[in-house]
Amino acid sequence: MMISEIVIVRHPVSVCVPVNHRVTLSVRAEGTGILNYQWFTDDDQEVLGGTEADLTIKALKTQRYVCRVNDHFCNCAFSEWVKVKVLDIDKSGLPENWLGEPHIAENPKPQTFRQGTKFTLCCVAFGIPSPHYQWYRNGQPLPNKSGGTLQINRATAEHCGSYLCSISNVLQETWTEAVDVDMDQNPTAAPTATDKVALLIGNLNYSNHPPLMAPIMDVHELANLLQQLGFRVVSLLDLTREEMLAAIDKFIQLLDRGVYGLFYYAGHGYERVGRNYLVAVDAPQPYQPENCVCVQRVMLSMQEKQTALSVILLDTCRKWYNQDCITSGIMPLGPSGNTVYGYATCEDAEAYEVQDGGKSTGIFTKYLNKHILHTEKVTHVLEKVSEDLGRDPLVKGKQQVEIKHTLKEPRSLADPVRTTGHTRELHKREACWRQANELPPKKQLMFVCGVEVEVSFSALFSNVLVAFATVKTKGPRTEDLTLTLSSIPSMEDIFSSAGRSEEMDSLLFNRSDNPDCTIQLCALQKLTKTLVIKVELHYTNMETRQRQTDRQQVDIGRPLVASCKLYTRSHAATAKKQEVASAQSLGAVASSKPKLRQTPAGPCRPFTRKAECAAKVAVTRSNEPEENDENELQFLTLLD
Repeated sequence: MMISEIVIVRHPVSVCVPVNHRVTLSVRAEGTGILNYQWFTDDDQEVLGGTEADLTIKALKTQRYVCRVNDHFCNCAFSEWVKVKVLDIDKSGLPENWLGEPHIAENPKPQTFRQGTKFTLCCVAFGIPSPHYQWYRNGQPLPNKSGGTLQINRATAEHCGSYLCSISNVLQETWTEAVDVDMDQNPTAAPTATDKVALLIGNLNYSNHPPLMAPIMDVHELANLLQQLGFRVVSLLDLTREEMLAAIDKFIQLLDRGVYGLFYYAGHGYERVGRNYLVAVDAPQPYQPENCVCVQRVMLSMQEKQTALSVILLDTCRKWYNQDCITSGIMPLGPSGNTVYGYATCEDAEAYEVQDGGKSTGIFTKYLNKHILHTEKVTHVLEKVSEDLGRDPLVKGKQQVEIKHTLKEPRSLADPVRTTGHTRELHKREACWRQANELPPKKQLMFVCGVEVEVSFSALFSNVLVAFATVKTKGPRTEDLTLTLSSIPSMEDIFSSAGRSEEMDSLLFNRSDNPDCTIQLCALQKLTKTLVIKVELHYTNMETRQRQTDRQQVDIGRPLVASCKLYTRSHAATAKKQEVASAQSLGAVASSKPKLRQTPAGPCRPFTRKAECAAKVAVTRSNEPEENDENELQFLTLLD
């Protein structure tokens, strides 16, 4: 009897649907005898119950799927990979009996741009299959503009006009509303920056305090958005206090007259007597101000550099741990203007993160990322964030954005960069910034068995490197090839927990080259010597039929922020700071360890970003931490 191969006659199709929508993926195949089906996700996990030609799921997060079809004669075939794209946006206008025709959820909005800057038009539509986009200007199709986002860099007068987008799939074609894009006729009055620099820190894996989930995605998404605005971005996860101060020192070195500086922090924190403190991952329990980083010290250092705009955005709590202290506002640190504080919450209140639809996010950062690309004045952008957050039912009455500023000019994060007269300083900042963001080059490895392997690299954060290994050429006598990667020294994996692993996968699977093996190399700021990648090739020798292993090593130096040697921050400075703290005692603290605040898990339930701190015994004003902090401030701003 002749046994024919399995043929996929109809592949599943990608879809774009709102969160919680029920979706059916279908595959059709022909072969001999009874065919069996098994669906898989992009993390190589079998879909529970996915053993039929039709797979019906409740779409909770964006994910890819593939179906394996096999028969009883050891034949098998795989369908094409498809993506179920899930959008957590307004779906109020979606018909009750929606069949999958394109449904526009967000229309583009009118734009006004300045000569030489960029503008962005966005539209979003649901569709089964996923819709196709085609942009038009003044009725004419724009070549190669077939995505939901249209971005024009260095726009000129010829880009003005009426824009709209055609959205279609096999069921129907629909059109967005037409919007006008105009050029500002008074560009000379617009503020400019000589450069734009941002430092983003997200702390989540605390040694002595409740862990957080959201800073991973919050920092990653905000970094991408700031890069679109022209910022040089350094993004770091899980820093000790000394590492935070060292990173801030490097950040301050990148600032200069006319530069826009932005500092963002997501993690545990608190406020005391008008001062905001950021809790490092190594902060003890209980902690004191000397175990944390004072935000106002960071702003003062930024002002001393005579920046054109200094912005600090804090997605952290401002809960007071000493209720005996008298409340106070943030007093001006100097006569310079154009400083902006964007607080996730108001005084003596907590900030929250939520896990919704498989994605963790700080509620403040969620709305910040929604509006940050707008070309309006930075305070107007923060006002929109405040309005959206104020309407969020999850935190209504619990959290509200607070904005404090000394803006004297209508400056925006989208302002263009003008380097005229500042070329030398720009080149210095360029070299310093590249030091913290330079990736190792690709490596081609040829094994003695004839297999060629390519090792490439990608940066998820400035201290998190991902290495990818891909078999490029198979040997003439090898089969069943697998690769494993490891490093010397071994670097800790902050994404090992289940929830964080899923969010990491959502970042990794944006790649289209499907590597055979990956490894996440985290906490690069702790690297004191060069990093070596070990590549192990496992294969079956076709002549001996035995499994064999070949190994090679690749020295990639000190990648990304490891090259900045943050660990070398002056030991003398640390010793002197401890001496100051010892000389000015903060008074007795309770010896018993307070119980950590725990919030029970649940769907879409907000989690606090407040780390508990022991109540301080009341002392005279001369012994309060703020006095110590002033002395510490004068010393730390002098550190290299």
